[in-house]
Amino acid sequence: MSEKSEIVAREERMPEQTSKLATLTPLVDIFENDNEILLHADMPGVPKEEITVNIDNGRLEISGTRKLSATGSITWQEFGDAEYRRVFSVPQTIDVAKVNAELQDGVLRLHLPKSEKAKPRMVEIKAG
Repeated sequence: MSEKSEIVAREERMPEQTSKLATLTPLVDIFENDNEILLHADMPGVPKEEITVNIDNGRLEISGTRKLSATGSITWQEFGDAEYRRVFSVPQTIDVAKVNAELQDGVLRLHLPKSEKAKPRMVEIKAG
């Protein structure tokens, strides 16, 4: 076996090691009423300090990093550190200054209030 083919064979046997986290898409529920759009995103194990919410030019991006710490040797592992990431298009009628978020029991709740001009209104009919 030549030296070159030996290196190639050795590289094929070695598992690829990367430092990137697994990227997961959080499951979401989206509700809409006359006043707001409410988005619930499932992000278990992500502390609020690791979550970012960006709204820019009709684009909503949520992301968060879950880092698990364990003691002892791993006997079985089916999930570990991961990054949650999801992007949505949102209407320009969202009042970005009033958007708020809360995290409870691993669920991120985003309140995206509609601007006044986007809310439905009743039109009075006048007699002629």
